[in-house]
Amino acid sequence: MIPNGVQAEKQEKCSSSTSTSTSSSSPLMKLSTYLFAIRPWSLSASLIPAMLGSALAHKLIGLAGISWIILVLTLFIITCVHGAGNVVNTYFDYIKGVDSRKSNDRILVDQLLSTDELVSLGAWLYAAGCLGFVLLAGVSPAKMEHLALVYFGGLSSSFLYTGGIGFKYIALGDVVILIIFGPISVLFAFMAQTGYIEWNTIYYAIPLALNTEAILHSNNTKNLDSDKKAGIVTLAILIGQTASHVLYAFLLFTPYVTLVVLALRYSNWFLLPLVTLPKAFKIEMSFRNPRTIQEVPKKTASLNLYLGVLYIVACLLIDKLPYLQVVSNKV
Repeated sequence: MIPNGVQAEKQEKCSSSTSTSTSSSSPLMKLSTYLFAIRPWSLSASLIPAMLGSALAHKLIGLAGISWIILVLTLFIITCVHGAGNVVNTYFDYIKGVDSRKSNDRILVDQLLSTDELVSLGAWLYAAGCLGFVLLAGVSPAKMEHLALVYFGGLSSSFLYTGGIGFKYIALGDVVILIIFGPISVLFAFMAQTGYIEWNTIYYAIPLALNTEAILHSNNTKNLDSDKKAGIVTLAILIGQTASHVLYAFLLFTPYVTLVVLALRYSNWFLLPLVTLPKAFKIEMSFRNPRTIQEVPKKTASLNLYLGVLYIVACLLIDKLPYLQVVSNKV
């Protein structure tokens, strides 16, 4: 038998060791919580359009003309702004009572971070994005004022989606998503590399923008009842469940129709992203089922990633892309 004094001493040492282990792991736990608050799984929705813009620039100015420093800075800036926008969304959804015990966003609901910590994280991310922009403006061939117009337009939209005006709460969030996660990201990345604006890049952004909007719309449809109770207005609430399903199907399948038309007119490489079509049909079936609709936003986000990567590969493999040409009147 172990004497009581020795046993107590061992228990005290064990308790002390456990306490030390817990305290040493807490910074890592806090760091992982901060990372979780940024929602890294959603970042592909903005990074893929940025990579598409860089790929389009590569097709016009060649690999030798592409700056890897500009590419890294562009992706860093977009990651910071998108992450900050996610943090702002978490904060205002919680303040306005949109997030509840049944919500997927648990950061403030479960008090994983305090509101002050979340606000600080958002501020640091916006500051990091602005620092990245200053560095980008110094190395990009584009004029700073034109880069700034696109950059601060995207930054403002990421904040105003739920902060300030709160476009999300007045049924205008879908418009913001269509603009940011498509034309803005593609145009910003393209201009940073080439030094000039090519408005026809917007055509290439449309399939990705529609597919990304499908993520938001499926999430709003999933949360239709809880959003009503919270007193906010989304497009899904305005048009109802049946019309929301029709709209989701349109957003999900229109990019494929567009790619088929492009393939018939220009190159069969545009058919490459169609390998994801069977997965799209399965997700659409899940959307129709009230028991499986909860999984649809994440499944749509996964589809968005695969579709986007294959779309970029297709654009890189095509000898001459339609609608794009080198222009002499650089900005």
